[in-house]
Amino acid sequence: MPMTRPDPERFQHLLHEHQGIVLKVAAIYAPHAEDRRDLAQEIGLQAWRSFARYDPARAKFSTWLYRVALNVAISHLRRGEAAWRTKLEPLDAHHLDTVAGEPAPEPDERIAELHAFIGRLDPLNRALIVLYLDERSYAEIAEILGITETNVATKIGRIKQTLRGRMAAAAPTGA
Repeated sequence: MPMTRPDPERFQHLLHEHQGIVLKVAAIYAPHAEDRRDLAQEIGLQAWRSFARYDPARAKFSTWLYRVALNVAISHLRRGEAAWRTKLEPLDAHHLDTVAGEPAPEPDERIAELHAFIGRLDPLNRALIVLYLDERSYAEIAEILGITETNVATKIGRIKQTLRGRMAAAAPTGA
């Protein structure tokens, strides 16, 4: 049953406990520090506004927060697409450090190519890969993004296939 009157302390506790989700999504959709802070604030504000409708019986808080965060990030991106398009850049090690929560290993051309590939994905496919790399199940990804598990599997399969093709094309030919 959804909450009728949100408890600010409970919300703050849950948001603090799951702040990594907000930071990951902000890092993936806003490459510049100032934009990341703005987007993270917008996600937190929207999560608070929606918290009264959060129903723990229907979804884990992390699933619900991912849904809110990705919806805010994708909407934010679409609203200011022209302005954001000039700001979007391929992901680099810094962005993925934020996602992984640990420093990136030594620079590797193949990893750099992978990061660039992910950075060029459209907002929905980027969300899919973020959730996939966060080891979310297809069922949870489907629930967060509002698509079917079959659609999740198909899209991830296509992304992997495209990635394999690009990585093979970028691989040095042996002699």
